[in-house]
Amino acid sequence: MARRIRPAGPLDSRAQAILRAVIEEYVTTAVPVGSQALVARYALSVSSATVRGILADLEAAGLLTHPHTSAGRIPTDDGYRFYVESIVEATPLPHVEQLMIRHQFGQVEFANEHWFRLAATTLASVTGSAGLATPAKPRSARIRRIDLVAIQERLASLVLVLREGTIKQALLTLDAPTDQESLSAVARRLNEAFLDRTANEIDARVERFDPDDPANVLVRKIAQRIGRTMREFDDAMIAELFSDGLLNVMSAPEFAQSEKLRRVFSALEDRAYLGRLLGSVAGGGRVQVFIGHENPPEDMREVSLVLAPYGQAGRALGVVGVLGPTRMAYPHAIGTVRFVSGLMNELVDHLYA
Repeated sequence: MARRIRPAGPLDSRAQAILRAVIEEYVTTAVPVGSQALVARYALSVSSATVRGILADLEAAGLLTHPHTSAGRIPTDDGYRFYVESIVEATPLPHVEQLMIRHQFGQVEFANEHWFRLAATTLASVTGSAGLATPAKPRSARIRRIDLVAIQERLASLVLVLREGTIKQALLTLDAPTDQESLSAVARRLNEAFLDRTANEIDARVERFDPDDPANVLVRKIAQRIGRTMREFDDAMIAELFSDGLLNVMSAPEFAQSEKLRRVFSALEDRAYLGRLLGSVAGGGRVQVFIGHENPPEDMREVSLVLAPYGQAGRALGVVGVLGPTRMAYPHAIGTVRFVSGLMNELVDHLYA
């Protein structure tokens, strides 16, 4: 959970202005910031000597640090936290960008995984960070469509499209040679029986197919596999994590060594950690920022996450957000994530309307 950090004493408006200038200069340049650069580039209306004194005070408060190889200073995680919570507001997306994003979502087939891929891609392109999205996951998934595709005489692919758009696939070994026409007929029967049903409801309805009727042998076998696949999906805390824009993060000086970024995404593949993180975000109901050392995995101490939930509590919840170096343009990232999560809310609301 993100911590709320405050310095030992209040910051006056001049100290806040200088902290903001240091952070925004460092976000832009990735170079430690000195007093002369601040006086030259920002309308601070104070001398270099005064700025140096305030920089020293901000360092003493733990909001800045002083790399030993440089005369300049850089923000600490606590400095970024104070900046996010007490100095800046989220930057709303320009109306033109909002319309463009809405148009892109309008071109995607309703309620399928392209939603989540597009959400990740949109967040990555707009923020210049890595975009992240998880499908809206219900407590108990419901069937939207069942397809069966012949692969070989005794092998078929089962394709389940769940109500929120997630697609689950499984290979089926058949007891006898079966052509596509027969499989399509079975799929029609299954769709009629199981449309909008949960795993438990499917298990109960399987009994309606007389096991002594030879025409039901294949139907019952596939129905049991459908129920098992859906229970496995329900039991998983995270259905899937879609990401895009890794090259954006790799281009940052902090990640000149690609191995560091690989370890970050390996940490995100830990479903237990990701489940706790996303559960925290979903429960919070708002944009949350996790900065550097606020992320428990050691390999994520150099990155920040800006995450927001979307969906309907009690029905289906997912998360969208961005990942980047702690040297992130937080107001823009927060505003973008907030807009995309709101748009995803609209899509889920429409799905359940």
